[in-house]
Amino acid sequence: MNLIDIAALSDIPREGARVVRTPQGCVAIFRTATDQVFALDDRCPHKGGPLSEGIVHGTSVTCPLHNWVFDMATGEAQGADDGRVATYAVRVQNGRILLDAAFLSRRAA
Repeated sequence: MNLIDIAALSDIPREGARVVRTPQGCVAIFRTATDQVFALDDRCPHKGGPLSEGIVHGTSVTCPLHNWVFDMATGEAQGADDGRVATYAVRVQNGRILLDAAFLSRRAA
């Protein structure tokens, strides 16, 4: 696995996010209250809202535009909403957030 060092875990506040800009689009990196880290497309499939600006609660994020809720582990919309965002392999090692570069190179533009 080809890993890219994104940032220190401490660079993202608990229940917050940061954006990684790539030639293929933006990826939102989320940190939960319990220091779990998730990586998702930063675009809600409903109206294109920036998920990185949404509210993190547990292992979910709520889109800031129309309140769609996504499970950050699966990318699936929760409740009655029908939608999904792509998820990417990410892990924390020695306090650093590492993102799998292979997933980014396969993304559609």
